[in-house]
Amino acid sequence: MSPLLDVRDLTVRYAGESGIITAVRDVSFALHPGQALGIVGESGSGKSSIAGAILGLLGANAETAGKIIFAGRDLSTLPPAQRRAVLGSEIGSVFQDPFTALNPAIRVGQQIAEPLVQHRRVTPTAAAKRAIELLAEMGIARPAEAARAFPHQLSGGMKQRALIAAALACEPALLILDEPTTALDVTVEAQILDLLAALRRRKSVSLLFISHNLGVIRRVCDDVAVMYASQMVERGATTAVLGRPLHPYSKGLLASLPPLAASARRFRLPSIPGQMAGSPKPEAGCVFSPRCPFSEARCNAGPVDITGPADGHQVRCWKADRIGAWPLPEPINTPELIFLRGNALLNVTELRKTFQARSGLAAWRFSFAARPRLSRDTGEVAAVDGVSLALSPGEVLGLVGESGCGKSTLGRVVLQLLRKTSGSVEFDGEDVSQKPEQALKNFRRQAQIVFQNVGSSLNPRLSIGEALARPLALFNLVPPSGRTARVEQLLDMVRLPKTYRLRYPHQLSGGERQRVAIARALATEPRFIVCDEPVSALDVSVQAAVVNLLADLRDEFGLSYLFISHDLAVVAQLSDRIAVMYRGRICETGRTEDVLAPPFHPYTKALLASVAHEAPIELEQAGPVKPGGCPFRPRCPDRMAVCETDTPPLHPMSATHSIACHLTTLKQGTSSGSVVPGFASFR
Repeated sequence: MSPLLDVRDLTVRYAGESGIITAVRDVSFALHPGQALGIVGESGSGKSSIAGAILGLLGANAETAGKIIFAGRDLSTLPPAQRRAVLGSEIGSVFQDPFTALNPAIRVGQQIAEPLVQHRRVTPTAAAKRAIELLAEMGIARPAEAARAFPHQLSGGMKQRALIAAALACEPALLILDEPTTALDVTVEAQILDLLAALRRRKSVSLLFISHNLGVIRRVCDDVAVMYASQMVERGATTAVLGRPLHPYSKGLLASLPPLAASARRFRLPSIPGQMAGSPKPEAGCVFSPRCPFSEARCNAGPVDITGPADGHQVRCWKADRIGAWPLPEPINTPELIFLRGNALLNVTELRKTFQARSGLAAWRFSFAARPRLSRDTGEVAAVDGVSLALSPGEVLGLVGESGCGKSTLGRVVLQLLRKTSGSVEFDGEDVSQKPEQALKNFRRQAQIVFQNVGSSLNPRLSIGEALARPLALFNLVPPSGRTARVEQLLDMVRLPKTYRLRYPHQLSGGERQRVAIARALATEPRFIVCDEPVSALDVSVQAAVVNLLADLRDEFGLSYLFISHDLAVVAQLSDRIAVMYRGRICETGRTEDVLAPPFHPYTKALLASVAHEAPIELEQAGPVKPGGCPFRPRCPDRMAVCETDTPPLHPMSATHSIACHLTTLKQGTSSGSVVPGFASFR
């Protein structure tokens, strides 16, 4: 059978200030009808440039060579108008960020209908009707309302589903997905992946799936190709490549994945040493050689070809069959610490933070009535709703939950970046939530934060040295004459060269920028740091290095972390205890080994099932849940009558483990031998 997409010797070069940069070098692959091919690799490896070359979306400074044959036609030789017609009607595309991919000024339904009007000559009325049908096919409960909405009125998962609907509007034979689930929670990600699998079964759509998430690729794709520094270094069946990788780089990527097990905390995450070369020359030999522990003189003698059967497992390494397991986890010899409630550094008691919508633009909401109108909204949203927690010196508390559950708001209220509505925040025995801003200077020095998006949290106009010197000057910690030396010490703490103080943020990789953000937080010699999704946007190998760094800094300086994430595996790797948050409330808390083993709260069980690629829970319903009762009840498979009326408190399952669920209360009051309905969640 002829391939639907046949890419032959594709090369992509960009003209930059420092010369020509080769982003893709002699890449070849074939994709057959109904097949799913995954392309994986670190940021900068060339994955997105391949997609851009196929879709004709590369910038004016890009130059391509090779052939891109789709359904028998070489797209690279077609006139622009003909190529646009093919791309619009026969090839669909879904990109990473639905917030920027959708036009904020146009209703969602119009954006889905546009390809039908443009490429299929469908009337606007018929296209609008089909747009609603597509949204329904994507699993959106109220598709007509979603079609009338603007993008900002939909959740991230719904926006991504709308993008997929738009890409499928013309029923293309090929769908190109470039990191389509990177910004999504695990539950929403699982739903999107199930949707794509169903589309393949129903419509025989071929998928070119680009991602750095190996778990997603394992679940979706038949075959996988591994990219490194512009070249494909390994390719073959997904089960073969991810089950028994041959290239050292592929081995390093898989080893960097944190396992979802409490026992993993006894080992450091393996990570790949060094940094990926910017634009290595083919005559320099193996592109991975500078980072490879198995490199020999022969590896640098000349270009290394990819070898193996054309339809089998191929690798670009001449000694692949002689390399064993690498890298191996390194045991941690740090003794297990015992944290006592009496010596807590941070005590949060019944903390509540609400947001009002009573004045200004926020007082108005859009109504999906037959005739669209604006109406006044006088409601109140409790982002944090009666949360209590404690954190000891040197302890790491992981806080997990979906986007919008209140994790980041809780972190900001704890740091007094937002002020509480009620409750208290005690730090080192003092209620800092009662103090005026001018009395918080000492607290601000001892409590810092590392944000998720370092691209926006670092000032692009300040050099790294200037950014790290700012807190030293603000808190008068080091005299001007000693600040350069202190900046170099901070860079050394986060394993960066001292010369980086002269660089600017745009000259650093994502992982390097995150290390700078950590160094800036360390500049004030804090005792407590809120880490708000600090590794969610990083490649797995870089993520492993940053997680190891945070663990090292905790051990070296006795730091306490509130580690916020929606990635349970990363949280389990670093945390002593875990708190699971849903709609502003803590629904389960305990030691890491307790939370990862039954009994589970139904929501925790759903999160774990999503990570394990089992059946996901129902979609989050828009808007507030009716007051009273369990906040998780609309999505809970085990809901009972009592869940509609009574809010469950945190109930102790053991001395170190508590769950807020009526099933736990029923268990305690049930005689032996009887069965509690729905109790399977806790087995």
